[in-house]
Amino acid sequence: MAPTDTPLTRDQIVAAAEDVIRRFGPTKATVVDVARALGVSHAAVYRHVASKSELRDLVVDRWIEETMAPLREIAAQRGSARQRLRRLFDALIATKRRRATDDPELFAAYRTLAQGAQSVVTAHVDDLIGLTAKIIIAGTEQGVFRSVDAQATARALLAATARFHHPAHCSEWSAPGIERAFDEVWQLLMLGLCVDKSGT
Repeated sequence: MAPTDTPLTRDQIVAAAEDVIRRFGPTKATVVDVARALGVSHAAVYRHVASKSELRDLVVDRWIEETMAPLREIAAQRGSARQRLRRLFDALIATKRRRATDDPELFAAYRTLAQGAQSVVTAHVDDLIGLTAKIIIAGTEQGVFRSVDAQATARALLAATARFHHPAHCSEWSAPGIERAFDEVWQLLMLGLCVDKSGT
């Protein structure tokens, strides 16, 4: 049966791309493959997506946005900045682990696609730095964090904890003692950031 040109949305296209990637791997994330999966002509998909590269960027962007949504909620909350900062990192770690466990095919594909979507990934890292810095600034205003360069400190916190949330380290996330290791790293980081040197 010849493909039709049923009206599409970007969400439908990205969802279909994810399904194609999940079943066949990231190399099948092309406009033609997605059009075939949707039963439409590739011209129908090209009305929304200009290229294979843009299609892959959209897949990575959707993956990232689903990760970021709960983190933005935490950053927007009020209350103890010290507790919010820990909740932010706990949520980041839990979200990445859950996605690696619940959808391993797409998680593996995301790692491959992210290498070719550097502008999207850079924006994601900048967003994470911004959320972390927002809480650090609040903590300084509350008198619980030292007066620091919030952006630089946020970047350092993310780098120091990368083992626990960066996809490149996903093979380590199920290692015995990984939670204790994170607690130890976190305590050390808080000793440097917190006015109260107990870091708790």
